[in-house]
Amino acid sequence: MSAARQVVVEADGGSRGNPGPAGYGAVVIDPATGEPLAEAAEYIGVATNNVAEYRGLIAGLSAAKALFPDAGDALRVHVRMDSKLVVEQMSGRWKIKHPDMKPLAARAAAVLPPSSVTYEWIPRAQNKHADRLANEAMDAGRDGRQWEASASTAVLDAPARTPGTLPPVQGPPGDQVAGAAKARAALAAARGAADTLFPVPEPGVPDTTVPAAPVSAPAPGQPAGTASEEAGAPRQKAGVPQTGWGSAPDLGAPATLVLLRHGETALTPEKRFSGSGGTDPELSATGRGQAERAAEHFAALGTVQEIVSSPLRRCRETAAAVAGRLGLDVRIDEGLRETDFGAWEGLTFGEVRERYADDLTAWLASPDTAPTGGGESFAEVAERVAAARDRIVARYAGRTVLLVTHVTPIKTLVRLALGAPPEALFRMELSAASISTVAYYADGNASVRLLNDTSHLR
Repeated sequence: MSAARQVVVEADGGSRGNPGPAGYGAVVIDPATGEPLAEAAEYIGVATNNVAEYRGLIAGLSAAKALFPDAGDALRVHVRMDSKLVVEQMSGRWKIKHPDMKPLAARAAAVLPPSSVTYEWIPRAQNKHADRLANEAMDAGRDGRQWEASASTAVLDAPARTPGTLPPVQGPPGDQVAGAAKARAALAAARGAADTLFPVPEPGVPDTTVPAAPVSAPAPGQPAGTASEEAGAPRQKAGVPQTGWGSAPDLGAPATLVLLRHGETALTPEKRFSGSGGTDPELSATGRGQAERAAEHFAALGTVQEIVSSPLRRCRETAAAVAGRLGLDVRIDEGLRETDFGAWEGLTFGEVRERYADDLTAWLASPDTAPTGGGESFAEVAERVAAARDRIVARYAGRTVLLVTHVTPIKTLVRLALGAPPEALFRMELSAASISTVAYYADGNASVRLLNDTSHLR
């Protein structure tokens, strides 16, 4: 039997908003000398403190394993964290109840054999190295980049470590075996299967269910599926998404779509139909000011990593203002353009009622009815917007993307995320340059986090 390899892992995670922009940090330390052997940190998008702390633990355990890949059961790891929740749950003393924590705890428990790991709670003041790494990762995310080890100065904030100041790494770890067993049991048995990330609804058929999605393969060493924590819990059927508060696989950071309506044009205050079949107006002076204030807001927030815009001029101008402040490029997606309102382009609602009363009544009554003169129905718009959503979510998984678009595409994305009927489009207010947010997870579920926020304009 090979001699035991002993290391200490210090890990931490943080979120500026809880949930908010989040990151984690972890350091592997030689307990005999106090020397840092490896560091890990990452910006993970919008998440809670607890999720970030678990991600830090997983990264620290994985880094320790990578340092000694041939050690096997001879590797002993003593984990030190200032998260009482993570320490107590992983030690088996606290039950893992929150659905977001269950898969993360299971993933952490699968990195190394349960008999190889012990846990200790420490005050935050003793966890400065990992805390600094987590903050460096969040700072990098704010600047639209990822943390780089070569630029880190976290070691300078680390408390002095001399031989004997760290606890000896010992085993067996007592009830850590039970903690790992509970964590593994918390991993969802469900593994859905589907052909697309988010199925496109049939035209005219209300999208009243949360669509299914393929689940990514488990990380190396992670079990492919285990029994539910609750005795007798039904196994998830293939093709059916995980819903409710049941256990779920590790979904990672969602693709977060920040939906910015363009700034005002000359047509906006007059409430005229202004779609993709009209004059393609530019931003007004008011609209340009709104775009600049939105740019200032996103620059201060520091979370946007990508920008995608409708091809229409008012959106491209709004997107350019934000991109200029953030130093990002703008990608154009045709699926984000506004509805083609046909013969109604440039008219007010009252003018349409006077000229095309029957067509307007039919349009208000059915998502399959197009405006007069060959415009697009809401069902057609929903189909192309859903397709654009799928492309963007697949391309930018785990990232925060600013979508600069129009009233109907934004309302459609919110409606589909909520599983609401088409008539919900008429029950939402979206001001010029307002911000809404929807997060999309790997299991197909979506979470509406913000709607019609205009606080940045005041």
